Amino acid sequence: MSEKLERLSQVLAEKLGERAKSLVLASGELTLLVSARDYSSVALLLRDDPDLRFEQLVDLTGLDYSSYAGQEQPGRFAVAVHLLSVSKNVRLRLRVFADDESFPMLDSVCDVWPSANWFEREAFDLFGIVFPNHPDLRRILTDYGFVGYPFRKDFPVSGYVEMRYDQELGRVVYQPVSIEPRENTPRIVRDENYGNVGNG
Repeated sequence: MSEKLERLSQVLAEKLGERAKSLVLASGELTLLVSARDYSSVALLLRDDPDLRFEQLVDLTGLDYSSYAGQEQPGRFAVAVHLLSVSKNVRLRLRVFADDESFPMLDSVCDVWPSANWFEREAFDLFGIVFPNHPDLRRILTDYGFVGYPFRKDFPVSGYVEMRYDQELGRVVYQPVSIEPRENTPRIVRDENYGNVGNG
């Protein structure tokens, strides 16, 4: 399998040139990093080039590298796209970082791979990554009035608002979180002679 991935890596390097910021072959997987500017054109090339033919987008997910302890990353927010070439029987991970950390935005690839529709909505809903030209970019997993993006590393564990049913109003209402932040430390209860070797 690694011969196939090494050959794919060479083909990608030849066809993409400087658009390929990095090609990493590790743990039996090939990862291609491109800039946000080249994302759409590279997606089209990956799908349409007869030597590549990545016909299927298997998965797309957002990534938040805000507290990443590994090597230096070119930005905070990224998208990882997992592609499959059915005709070539090979997989590829395409990674692209958003240029602006305060308002992460990447081109939509729904017109290239229609299966990206749901995944881009999920990345928008959970990470706040905006995809211009998406046919229906709105929240998909959180509630309509939800505040914030729960998969961002700086999102508070208890959230910003809570919802409850108000009997008097006869509807669901939202209000600021009333839970005091706390740390739970388990209490350890042991017998007085715990750990002592008995005499018999």
